Amino acid sequence: MSEGTASAQSPSKYDRLIAAAKALQPAPTVVVHPCDETSLRGAVDSATAGIIRPLLVGPERKIKDTAAKFGLDISGYEIIDAAHSDESAAKGVELIHAARAELLMKGSLHTDELMKAVTAKVGGLRTDRRISHVFVMDVPAYTDTIFVTDAAINIFPDLDAKRDIIQNAIDLYNQAGFGKTPRVAILSAVETVTSKIPSTIEAAALCKMADRGQITGGVLDGPLAFDNAIDVESARIKGIKSEVAGRAQILVVPDLESGNMLAKNLAYFAKADGAGIVLGARVPVVLTSRADSPRARMASCAVAALYANARRQKAPTVAA
Repeated sequence: MSEGTASAQSPSKYDRLIAAAKALQPAPTVVVHPCDETSLRGAVDSATAGIIRPLLVGPERKIKDTAAKFGLDISGYEIIDAAHSDESAAKGVELIHAARAELLMKGSLHTDELMKAVTAKVGGLRTDRRISHVFVMDVPAYTDTIFVTDAAINIFPDLDAKRDIIQNAIDLYNQAGFGKTPRVAILSAVETVTSKIPSTIEAAALCKMADRGQITGGVLDGPLAFDNAIDVESARIKGIKSEVAGRAQILVVPDLESGNMLAKNLAYFAKADGAGIVLGARVPVVLTSRADSPRARMASCAVAALYANARRQKAPTVAA
């Protein structure tokens, strides 16, 4: 069996993250428009576990009715009333600017509605870094936790955007308790550079950017096909010798379409859980899906809380 795979499911990947997050103070979290059972239960479960401290933003009556209908105790949480989902997203971002919370969590509104408020040029949560998404995936047959990026935000990222996508993922890996200096595979259809497949040229350029210090904190290799990125024997057969091949921890996809298909293949064929987090904004954004398991929702909150805590620890102190 190859070095990158394991013979049995390892349930400890997410469990370790959740346990580490529980050891911290609960992260103040704006939960935007939690108006259905799945989103409200995800927030309540994570709060009960001591991972987040929710501030619920949305139609107050609807949130309370949902809680009553499904037996969820929200009596200890502040609710800020908003008439509809667009207003919920706008108020959620305003609360981040007001330093009321250090995480933003998606409720039952559409992802586009939330991200429109987050990425707004005026009043949004943009930074100098490109905003991107990471699926943190617990694949039963693979030893390491796998990151897949970007499969939700950037549709056709150019070279500069991919630099930020990779740096965001590396920073998350290094700072949220996954380890240090992750192995980053830049994926394409083949493992050789060819002018016929532009993603192979970008992969080679990104590796050279890392050599020149434009991407830091990880070990990059690419282009790599999926098989020789995650399976040592496949890499050996192809004659690929690198620290990354066969043992990748971060998978960088060519575009959103291929990334979304890869993540869903892992979820439905390999029975992987996928926690979702948006990076590059002023605060981490917990981006969950209605199809997420309760464990994946809690893991999403745990990853975001660990990352927010690490960023807080690194923030410079201001002398009185």
